[in-house]
Amino acid sequence: MTNRQLLTTKLRRAVAQLRHLPRALGLVLEVARPWTIAWLVLLIIQGLLPAAAVYLTKLIVDGVVEALSSSGQWSAIRPVLILAAALACVMLLMEIARSVIGWIRTMQSELLKDHINNLIHTKSVAADLAFYEFPDYYDHLHRARSEATYRPVALLENLGSLLQNGITLLAMGAILIPLGSWLSLVLIVSTLPALFVVLHYALIQHEWHLSTTAEERRTWYYDWVLTAAEAAAELRLFGLGKHFQSAYQSLRQKLRQERLHLARRQSLAELGASVVALIIIGLTLVWMVRQAMLGQVTLGELALIYVAFNQGQQLMRTLLASVGQLYANSLFLGNLFEFLALKPLVIEAPPIRAATPKTLHREIRFQNVAFSYPESQHAALENFSLTIPAGQVVAIVGPNGAGKSTLIKLLCRFYDPSSGRIEIDGVNLTEISTTHLHRLITVLFQRPVHYNATVRENIEYGDLENEPQLSDIEAAARAAGAEDLIGRLPEGYASTLGKWFTGGTDLSVGEWQRVALARAFLRRAPIIVLDEPTSSLDSWSEADWLQRFRKLASGRTAIIITHRFTTAMYADVIHVMEQGRIVESGTHDDLLWQNGRYAESWMKQMNVADLASTHEA
Repeated sequence: MTNRQLLTTKLRRAVAQLRHLPRALGLVLEVARPWTIAWLVLLIIQGLLPAAAVYLTKLIVDGVVEALSSSGQWSAIRPVLILAAALACVMLLMEIARSVIGWIRTMQSELLKDHINNLIHTKSVAADLAFYEFPDYYDHLHRARSEATYRPVALLENLGSLLQNGITLLAMGAILIPLGSWLSLVLIVSTLPALFVVLHYALIQHEWHLSTTAEERRTWYYDWVLTAAEAAAELRLFGLGKHFQSAYQSLRQKLRQERLHLARRQSLAELGASVVALIIIGLTLVWMVRQAMLGQVTLGELALIYVAFNQGQQLMRTLLASVGQLYANSLFLGNLFEFLALKPLVIEAPPIRAATPKTLHREIRFQNVAFSYPESQHAALENFSLTIPAGQVVAIVGPNGAGKSTLIKLLCRFYDPSSGRIEIDGVNLTEISTTHLHRLITVLFQRPVHYNATVRENIEYGDLENEPQLSDIEAAARAAGAEDLIGRLPEGYASTLGKWFTGGTDLSVGEWQRVALARAFLRRAPIIVLDEPTSSLDSWSEADWLQRFRKLASGRTAIIITHRFTTAMYADVIHVMEQGRIVESGTHDDLLWQNGRYAESWMKQMNVADLASTHEA
């Protein structure tokens, strides 16, 4: 592709981004319509006031010349004083308008930032879980988040500057027309090189930001590793601090050098455009002085031409800068709207129909299900079939990568299978709204979230919709075996967990898991899914919890994903998974009698446990 074709392609792509500008303006009006109307009125007034000041300056200069020629007579001085007072009022109004506009713009920007952050949060929460499998999603999210805090506000300021300075420039041009219409044309021509530079480098900056998004995200990642609590222990133990510091500094140096190179090129181009403008202005000034020496213009008109031309040049520079920034900000706003336009892969079902189950009466059925994670060549499930009768406690065991946790994600409809179907009481999950489906299921995930909130909040997050009472939360904590640890906390259920906020108390991994179990138990859903619920419990705590769980699960359908056969043995049915399919099924005793994969793994676990007990003794 030739340079000309490449430039044409870039320009076409950049111009296409300008379609986002009306939507951005719509956002401003949506969240701050009254403030925006007041802002526009004040901008128009502020745009006209400088032209009025320049015209009053001409009248004052001519009045002073007349007063001097009349030997200082009061009749000649009085109009000058009135004009000076009028000019002072205009200057005062300009300052008042500037202050009020600043206050209104702050109000607009705060409302706009909050609204856009809310849009990003809404989209992030609603996005399919599959999006988190794509680096491209993180690129979109990074660009949207990094720009959203200031780009819309900058766009607002650009528009305000553009409107105000545009009105002032038009008024200045109108003042110059009686003295020579070509003066206005000279003013415009002198700024054309600067306009080209501004637009050209706005496009280059945009292309550079797009090309370096992944590297910018990597610097954020290195910064997180160096500062986050999650990585602190390993950084110190393995001496990784200098490594990640070096990686961060190296990448930042590369980005900094590229940015400075672009800035240097832009500065040189702007200098060249300024030299051209100065030459044109110099020639015009020579003409003005010659006209004054010939007596063809008054001193007031000379002052008017000089001030109008000088301010006009400054206005044109400001105007061009605003155009360039407006252009650049509209390009970057495309990142936000591209993120907001991401389409879900899991399509929401139509409104809940009469056949949608309110609870589980018969069974959960996986029928010939196949599924692969995005951008993965490996099938997590292939021709997978499984029936889970209502009211049973079912354990699913198997090695890592067998597809156990994938079942949870498909049952919760975080993903849709590539083929086959999943049914609840004969109704395909795709025919059930995800909101209703999630009310049927409660889940303890393998890595539950540690919310930096009070104990009560940590647990009630499991069922906020039903506004649980303290008695409900306490019952859930007892079911999870968390009541003792909560009793040891300084403020009980009002204690803040985590170390993000003052007064917070951190918990061990096992204690956090008990709190997460209580959160899962609080929701009285007919289907309970637990992914490695006892992985952080010792053998004594495990036995106690399993007894509690059998009582809690009475009348409900429970699915336990576990590596611990001492947990699986309490289930009514155990399914052994391997390479995305069921290879054995039965009770604990049945599977031992079959002397297959389960029995072999059971003996290995027991031998390890016996060996550990011997060493402890």
